[in-house]
Amino acid sequence: MTVAWNDSTPIYRQLRDRVVAMILDGVLKQGDALPSVRQVAADFQINPITVSKAYQELVDENLVEKRRGLGMYVTDGARKALLQSERDRFLSEEWPALYTRLQRLGLDLAELMAEAAKHGQEGRS
Repeated sequence: MTVAWNDSTPIYRQLRDRVVAMILDGVLKQGDALPSVRQVAADFQINPITVSKAYQELVDENLVEKRRGLGMYVTDGARKALLQSERDRFLSEEWPALYTRLQRLGLDLAELMAEAAKHGQEGRS
Protein backbone atom coordinates (compact mmCIF):
# COMPACT_ATOMS: atom_id res chain seq x y z
CA MET A 1 0.00 0.00 0.00
CA THR A 2 1.47 3.37 -0.96
CA VAL A 3 0.46 6.68 0.52
CA ALA A 4 1.42 10.15 -0.61
CA TRP A 5 2.79 11.84 2.50
CA ASN A 6 2.73 15.62 2.75
CA ASP A 7 6.28 16.97 2.98
CA SER A 8 5.27 19.97 5.10
CA THR A 9 4.03 17.93 8.07
CA PRO A 10 5.87 15.15 9.93
CA ILE A 11 4.67 11.66 8.97
CA TYR A 12 3.85 10.75 12.58
CA ARG A 13 1.54 13.77 12.74
CA GLN A 14 -0.16 12.84 9.47
CA LEU A 15 -0.63 9.30 10.74
CA ARG A 16 -2.10 10.64 13.99
CA ASP A 17 -4.47 12.82 11.95
CA ARG A 18 -5.56 9.80 9.88
CA VAL A 19 -6.51 7.91 13.05
CA VAL A 20 -8.37 10.98 14.34
CA ALA A 21 -10.29 11.19 11.04
CA MET A 22 -11.16 7.50 11.30
CA ILE A 23 -12.53 8.05 14.81
CA LEU A 24 -14.51 11.13 13.73
CA ASP A 25 -15.87 9.28 10.66
CA GLY A 26 -16.95 6.34 12.81
CA VAL A 27 -14.58 3.89 11.11
CA LEU A 28 -12.95 3.33 14.50
CA LYS A 29 -15.43 3.23 17.39
CA GLN A 30 -14.85 3.21 21.12
CA GLY A 31 -13.38 -0.08 22.19
CA ASP A 32 -12.01 -0.87 18.72
CA ALA A 33 -8.41 -1.99 18.44
CA LEU A 34 -5.96 0.02 16.38
CA PRO A 35 -3.83 -1.93 13.94
CA SER A 36 -0.52 -2.99 15.47
CA VAL A 37 2.52 -0.77 15.13
CA ARG A 38 4.23 -3.44 13.04
CA GLN A 39 1.24 -3.81 10.74
CA VAL A 40 0.93 -0.06 10.11
CA ALA A 41 4.68 0.26 9.58
CA ALA A 42 4.59 -2.57 7.03
CA ASP A 43 1.44 -1.29 5.27
CA PHE A 44 2.75 2.24 4.85
CA GLN A 45 6.43 1.28 4.56
CA ILE A 46 7.47 3.56 7.39
CA ASN A 47 9.61 3.14 10.48
CA PRO A 48 7.81 1.51 13.45
CA ILE A 49 9.17 4.29 15.68
CA THR A 50 7.18 6.78 13.56
CA VAL A 51 4.00 4.76 14.14
CA SER A 52 4.77 4.50 17.87
CA LYS A 53 5.20 8.26 18.08
CA ALA A 54 1.81 8.84 16.38
CA TYR A 55 0.13 6.34 18.69
CA GLN A 56 1.79 7.90 21.74
CA GLU A 57 0.28 11.29 20.83
CA LEU A 58 -3.13 9.63 20.72
CA VAL A 59 -2.49 8.12 24.16
CA ASP A 60 -1.34 11.50 25.50
CA GLU A 61 -4.60 13.01 24.23
CA ASN A 62 -6.61 10.23 25.94
CA LEU A 63 -8.06 9.12 22.61
CA VAL A 64 -6.58 5.64 22.77
CA GLU A 65 -5.33 3.51 25.62
CA LYS A 66 -2.61 0.89 25.84
CA ARG A 67 -3.73 -2.49 27.09
CA ARG A 68 -0.67 -4.41 28.16
CA GLY A 69 -0.13 -7.39 25.90
CA LEU A 70 -3.24 -6.61 23.84
CA GLY A 71 -2.50 -3.40 21.93
CA MET A 72 -4.09 0.01 21.57
CA TYR A 73 -7.82 0.65 21.84
CA VAL A 74 -10.06 3.66 21.22
CA THR A 75 -11.17 5.06 24.58
CA ASP A 76 -14.75 5.62 25.65
CA GLY A 77 -15.81 9.14 24.71
CA ALA A 78 -12.94 9.65 22.22
CA ARG A 79 -15.25 10.66 19.36
CA LYS A 80 -17.24 13.06 21.53
CA ALA A 81 -14.05 14.70 22.83
CA LEU A 82 -12.63 14.94 19.31
CA LEU A 83 -15.82 16.48 17.93
CA GLN A 84 -15.77 19.13 20.63
CA SER A 85 -12.08 19.97 20.22
CA GLU A 86 -12.28 19.98 16.40
CA ARG A 87 -15.37 22.22 16.49
CA ASP A 88 -13.66 24.59 18.93
CA ARG A 89 -10.53 24.66 16.76
CA PHE A 90 -12.58 25.29 13.61
CA LEU A 91 -14.50 28.15 15.21
CA SER A 92 -11.40 29.82 16.65
CA GLU A 93 -8.86 29.18 13.86
CA GLU A 94 -10.61 28.52 10.54
CA TRP A 95 -14.01 30.19 10.76
CA PRO A 96 -12.85 33.81 11.17
CA ALA A 97 -10.82 33.70 7.93
CA LEU A 98 -13.58 31.81 6.12
CA TYR A 99 -16.21 34.26 7.30
CA THR A 100 -14.08 37.21 6.17
CA ARG A 101 -13.64 35.63 2.75
CA LEU A 102 -17.38 34.93 2.41
CA GLN A 103 -18.15 38.53 3.26
CA ARG A 104 -15.53 39.78 0.83
CA LEU A 105 -17.11 37.68 -1.93
CA GLY A 106 -20.61 38.82 -1.02
CA LEU A 107 -21.86 35.30 -0.31
CA ASP A 108 -24.70 34.74 2.14
CA LEU A 109 -26.05 31.65 3.91
CA ALA A 110 -28.98 31.16 1.51
CA GLU A 111 -26.60 31.17 -1.48
CA LEU A 112 -24.25 28.71 0.19
CA MET A 113 -27.08 26.35 1.11
CA ALA A 114 -28.47 26.48 -2.43
CA GLU A 115 -25.03 25.65 -3.82
CA ALA A 116 -24.64 22.79 -1.34
CA ALA A 117 -28.04 21.40 -2.35
CA LYS A 118 -27.04 21.48 -6.02
CA HIS A 119 -24.05 19.32 -5.24
CA GLY A 120 -25.90 16.91 -2.95
CA GLN A 121 -24.18 18.22 0.16
CA GLU A 122 -27.25 19.38 2.08
CA GLY A 123 -28.09 17.34 5.13
CA ARG A 124 -24.67 15.75 5.52
CA SER A 125 -23.18 15.85 8.98
